Amino acid sequence: MKKSDLDTSPISIYEEIFPGDTNPYGTAFGGKILALVDRAAGLAAARFARCNFVTASLDTLEFRAPVKKGEIAEVEAQVVYVSTHTCGVKVRVFALDKAEWDRRPCCIGTVFMVAIDADSKPRRIPSFEPSTDEEKKDWDQTLKIHQRMLELR
Repeated sequence: MKKSDLDTSPISIYEEIFPGDTNPYGTAFGGKILALVDRAAGLAAARFARCNFVTASLDTLEFRAPVKKGEIAEVEAQVVYVSTHTCGVKVRVFALDKAEWDRRPCCIGTVFMVAIDADSKPRRIPSFEPSTDEEKKDWDQTLKIHQRMLELR
């Protein structure tokens, strides 16, 4: 794979929140949002490295506001860090109402995805060099999270 094939731009997935996705308060179950986050992170990692990924860990997924019944949950995922076989993916969840489609921030966090081969064993993936100040900041923050996670093993 050529470096020019690597795509670290954000991807988004969208899903309407139906009554069966909500708690008695009319807001999305945390597990529903987690499933969407996991799916989006996996897609961002797969697009980046052009291979299969599984979830290794979630770090500090912070729910700041609910996604309500009838709203659209948008999950934005972006590869911001790479090690030998792991992608660090920054995820952000927004709620959108169907009338205006304005984004309301709801959740933010980091997901670590591990690349796997046909035998479900970790495989090497390409790296990238962050170039902008924002990319470098995200890389450094995610590197620290990854190092802390590895130290706790």
